[in-house]
Amino acid sequence: MSLFFPPASATSSPSSPCIRVCRIDADGLCRGCLRTGDEIARWSRLDEGERRRLMETVLADRARERFRFLEQLREHDRVSGVLHPLRDPPGGDGWNRSELDDLLPREASLAEAAVLVGLVPRDAGTQVLLTRRTDALRHHGGQVSFPGGRVERDDAGVLGAALRESQEEIALAAAQVAPLGYLDPFLTISGFRVTPVVAAIDPDYVPRPHPDEVAEVFEVPFDFLMSAGHLHQVEMEFRGRRRSVLEYDWPGQRIWGATAAILYNLRRRLEEGA
Repeated sequence: MSLFFPPASATSSPSSPCIRVCRIDADGLCRGCLRTGDEIARWSRLDEGERRRLMETVLADRARERFRFLEQLREHDRVSGVLHPLRDPPGGDGWNRSELDDLLPREASLAEAAVLVGLVPRDAGTQVLLTRRTDALRHHGGQVSFPGGRVERDDAGVLGAALRESQEEIALAAAQVAPLGYLDPFLTISGFRVTPVVAAIDPDYVPRPHPDEVAEVFEVPFDFLMSAGHLHQVEMEFRGRRRSVLEYDWPGQRIWGATAAILYNLRRRLEEGA
């Protein structure tokens, strides 16, 4: 099982496990790539074969030790194989840009945001972690969403933002998150370019939602959300026009809009195998 380090192609840059989350933790390892400070310092002096050997043996062993719960994720290889790699976040417009042509001016400046699409391995099957936002929030109050938010200046890119927001909103520690890769960016009518980070989550994690932001944390079976039969288009009025949005028929929660569209993007990538 390949954890984080896909093979380098003949035309790619020198192999590196760096995923742009660069912080040395108390155990002396970088939180993102699991290298020691010394290994990072001498990486540029290694030849390509030495880099690959270290990534496929030493760093892979460290990843397995740190994220033991990842071995329980049955869909690991299938999901990881269709995501954008962690070392190369996707660029460009959101995949739904054409749907917003009359809502977002092409010259509009979009704010960067990130969300965490968490997959929780359970004995009964993999679950997807979702939250319901508090009703009092100014934006999207009461809606079902993934943990996440705006990318701040001090964040280590979209991955760093997704990890920070998950910690702040639902007390999900970075040590309980094994990032797998990125889905395609998605644009929102509120002017955000959202990059979804797909990750495995330690099944021992106990949610502690921030009372000012999150009303509830719950799980929905992965297989249910990846089934085309459970996703529907519904019509709604917005800015004087009838528009179609996606919605799941999950009992007790309305999973719709951007959250449903991000899950749809994952399903389509799995169906297409890329």
